[in-house]
Amino acid sequence: MKKIKGYAPLVQVTRGRIVESLHFGALAIVDSAGTLLASLADPKLVTFPRSSMKPFQVLPFVERGGLEKFNLTEEELAIMCASHAGTDRHVEVLKSIHNKVGLHEGNLQCGTHWPEKDTAEAMKLRGEEPTPFRHNCSGKHTGMLAAAKMRDLSLNDYLDPEHPIQRSIRKAMAEMSGTPAKELILGIDGCSAPVYALQICNFASAVARLCDPDNFGSEREEACHKITDAMIHYPFMIAGPHRLDTALMEVMQGKVISKGGAEGFQMIGIMPGALHSRSRGIGIVFKIADGDPNRRATHCLTTALMKAFGFEKEMASEAFSEFSSPVLKNWRGLDVGTIRPVRKIKVRWN
Repeated sequence: MKKIKGYAPLVQVTRGRIVESLHFGALAIVDSAGTLLASLADPKLVTFPRSSMKPFQVLPFVERGGLEKFNLTEEELAIMCASHAGTDRHVEVLKSIHNKVGLHEGNLQCGTHWPEKDTAEAMKLRGEEPTPFRHNCSGKHTGMLAAAKMRDLSLNDYLDPEHPIQRSIRKAMAEMSGTPAKELILGIDGCSAPVYALQICNFASAVARLCDPDNFGSEREEACHKITDAMIHYPFMIAGPHRLDTALMEVMQGKVISKGGAEGFQMIGIMPGALHSRSRGIGIVFKIADGDPNRRATHCLTTALMKAFGFEKEMASEAFSEFSSPVLKNWRGLDVGTIRPVRKIKVRWN
């Protein structure tokens, strides 16, 4: 078996009696005290969180009082953390933010793509072409523009890594993850916004602290609570129909936040008190080496991890069955194999 530096086999796909395919990956689970609870492969693997970084990218805006400045709702905050499906409801919420802030769609520099299938088909019947509002990152970009508007900063270059908005995001990511800002590796995301690579154990620590923001000042603690509350209360805004993040937060009913990223990245935050009355917040982060294009390894690992934390009932629910089934089916719907973790995942927590 060929090794990939930093990664180990995490998910196997069987057909008949043999293992046909393997997904390599790396996993880190950290609590809000910074304790590494479990890992697979290299927990210090450096990679880009991609869209899993979105709740942190909106943090400086919330911390500075942006919601109150523009009278924004929890639902509107949620879409700023989102990789949304571009449904009509998502567009309605985005338009509301733009109206309140004084923005227009032309300010968005995220690009354009078609939304999820059902919405795209309805748009084609109406003779409607996609616009930047349909882009899955338009909520994040709207948050960045709102932050610039609030501070009377330029809008045309809001994606420049040295723009004050991007510098504030870099600073917040460094503080939340315990990573020196100079060690964050700059990249440009698919939507043209800056994104930073860091160790997955440090990103998991940031997720745990987002869920359980002890030892921060009151402004940051309050901002973290607002972000996690918005994600939990409006899971549809975070993704949409037939999307893992939305389904997981719906079935977990306030116990977790979830935000996936491109190229096989996933973060899950377990809220404090979800495991027992005094349990800490926990950050779960994993990266699938091959990018997991159809998300099957992500679905499999997410289900296994939630079961390892004692959430078997939620994972067995009908509402989550689309993501938790270990059965590999062919185009006729016949069972032809399985998708399952290479090894059983065990986690101990305080």
